[in-house]
Amino acid sequence: MRFLVLLFSFFIFNGLHAQIKNAPGKELRIKKAQGSIVLDGALTEPDWQTADVAKDFFLNFPTDSVPPTFQSEARITFDDHHLYIAFVAYDDLDKSPNIIQSLRRDIDWEGNDNIGIYMDPYDDYTNGFYFTITPMGVQSEGIISNGGTNDDAFNDSWDNKWFSHVTRLGDRWVAELSIPFKSFRYNQKPWNITFVRNDVKRNQVSSWIATPVAYIPASFSYAGKTVWEDRVPHAGMNVSLIPYVTLNTARDDNGQVSTQSQIGFDAKVALTPALNLDLTVNPDFSNVEVDRQIINLTRFEFGFPERRQFFLENSDLFAQQGFPDSRPFFSRRLGLISDSSGATRQVPITYGARLSGKLGSDWRIGLLNLQTGEKSALGLPAQNYTVGVIQRQVFSRSNIGLVFINKQSLGLGQFDSTRFYNPSLLRRKVVKDDTITTLNKFNRVIGADFNLFTKSNRWTGDFFYHRSIDNFSSDKNYSYGAFLGYSSRNLNVFLAQNGVGKNYNAEVGFVPSLAVYPGYHGGFARVETPMFPNSHKIARMAPGLEANYTQLPDGTLTDYTIEAGYDISFKNTAQFSIAYADIFQRLPESFNPIFPRGDSTLLAGQQFEWRELSVEWSADTRKVFNYAINATQGGFYNGQRTGVGGTLSYRYQPFGSLSVTVDYNDIRLPEAYGRATFLLIQPRLDLTFTDKLFLTTFLQYNDRFDNVNLNARFQYRFKPASDFFIVYTENYLPQTFASKNRALVLKLTYWFNI
Repeated sequence: MRFLVLLFSFFIFNGLHAQIKNAPGKELRIKKAQGSIVLDGALTEPDWQTADVAKDFFLNFPTDSVPPTFQSEARITFDDHHLYIAFVAYDDLDKSPNIIQSLRRDIDWEGNDNIGIYMDPYDDYTNGFYFTITPMGVQSEGIISNGGTNDDAFNDSWDNKWFSHVTRLGDRWVAELSIPFKSFRYNQKPWNITFVRNDVKRNQVSSWIATPVAYIPASFSYAGKTVWEDRVPHAGMNVSLIPYVTLNTARDDNGQVSTQSQIGFDAKVALTPALNLDLTVNPDFSNVEVDRQIINLTRFEFGFPERRQFFLENSDLFAQQGFPDSRPFFSRRLGLISDSSGATRQVPITYGARLSGKLGSDWRIGLLNLQTGEKSALGLPAQNYTVGVIQRQVFSRSNIGLVFINKQSLGLGQFDSTRFYNPSLLRRKVVKDDTITTLNKFNRVIGADFNLFTKSNRWTGDFFYHRSIDNFSSDKNYSYGAFLGYSSRNLNVFLAQNGVGKNYNAEVGFVPSLAVYPGYHGGFARVETPMFPNSHKIARMAPGLEANYTQLPDGTLTDYTIEAGYDISFKNTAQFSIAYADIFQRLPESFNPIFPRGDSTLLAGQQFEWRELSVEWSADTRKVFNYAINATQGGFYNGQRTGVGGTLSYRYQPFGSLSVTVDYNDIRLPEAYGRATFLLIQPRLDLTFTDKLFLTTFLQYNDRFDNVNLNARFQYRFKPASDFFIVYTENYLPQTFASKNRALVLKLTYWFNI
């Protein structure tokens, strides 16, 4: 009898347990507010009392089988102008404080307690927006692409105008958000939405829709549905104007001092509920955070991420054609160029226009036209860039698209080497059996892409074929690729094959391998077997094996790497990984592995094989003092390399942090080739006096290029999306700290909704 009672209780418990695992498609009914909503964190308005409640959150990490230690609730209402969201995050604030690393906007999601809404207002399971808030009221917003299927799908560089208020009580914290409908694009149909909470204090991630641990809980595959009991306001045309004014004082490399002022503006025009026009005239990006330098020991260019606002919304339409190492369009080619020291220099942009968004329920378009001015000091003429993309959704979440890219150099006239000497303008061309050097006046790429995303997130794929067009070659100007991935709880498999013809030329793209290979074919395969042990300390373990290769068009093998690794994630947020790799390279061209130190050139045709062991460890990130270290030991071409790096940081949370990142490499080649040590030191001071007043000072000492760079940025956000900046940057000689060049910029921006 006791056994029957226990068995009956087991089934009753599991039945109740299953009931609170909200499934994808669960509905949240939303009514229009009958009264005014005051952002006070009290939720005393009748509209909040009668609103449908999104509750019964379920854990995604570190396990997906139980509810979180503390539950959360979300409510939504709206009026004619704003979408309102209310969160109640239950907690034990009377016993232990939240983990809040900073008061700066766009916080590090993983390192801070927060809760947020993730919404697909187009109902296409592909693109959307997110808005998150911390217990200290720190806002973060961003755009979502590819349905939120991976970490790269979330871009927090997008900025917009919204309002919030947070109150903290003993057993919970309450947040109210007010997001103007003018701040994002949407359709009238039901939206896909979910709510995600990151409880860093307990290292728990939970969401309204129960999401298996193998997938991201903010993915639209695991979203609920809005049911608008009252019609959402029609999203007619609206215009946001963001003018700016700057005052710039600079001293250049020759010691000449100049002072100039500049004005310009950005504008956002919502032409339809889902179609946006971005405009920019004489833009200035001096306030954009400086790139973090790296020691690049490979033969390939490194691609830094785009942070400029003009290029961000619907950026996946433009930036995700092709593969990561074969992109026909890379927005950092527009208005930016690297000089001989590797530093990024600005090229003046005269104007830009960018139309992007949805047409109907299944079509997306992107059109971009941008004009840069002449920059004789960098050897560049005025140039015009045009990009066109059209994309059609097929099946449940997949899409097929066409892309066209054109770069046109203007005003070249007769070539004058004293004005335009940039190597990108010159190409060799065979005319009547004679090879001549001539100007490259235009460059174009056309192509087609198919992106596969299944509704379950198990299968992803990417298939493309592109061709370049110029007046130098008409064959072997292709780029192709095929990728297929499978992801589940205990098995991840990824396969890819791609190739580039020797005459493929995407000048506005990112194809670093073509600078090394005269065309190539290659591929990779990776297998991972994640495990989630029943352990008090370990959350996840993932052994993996990866192999990749590259060969020339004639079949000559130039590269292969076989790597075995093991990753461990601990429940206290610490992480450990170890990897062992066997590496082979046959150089298709001569290469100095310790450039710019000496003449240690390895000759084309030489082949090398070596092995290396890499170990990484990051400590509990919740501690105010934390660290991460990494080490690599093994061969390096015909010598040996020892690499050590890491970051030490201390937080006086939430008001500031001090960190130091170090990367050291000791390379020892045979005596005839030499030895080199490369050291990169990056101290960073980040002060957040309030949630509107910030100071960041970033120093980068790079002995490989004999340079010290200082970048200090003061920001005062006096109104939502409106800022005053003071930016100081200077480059020094490290031996004497003598100044190479410096600049001081004052910049004021203001966001108007018209």
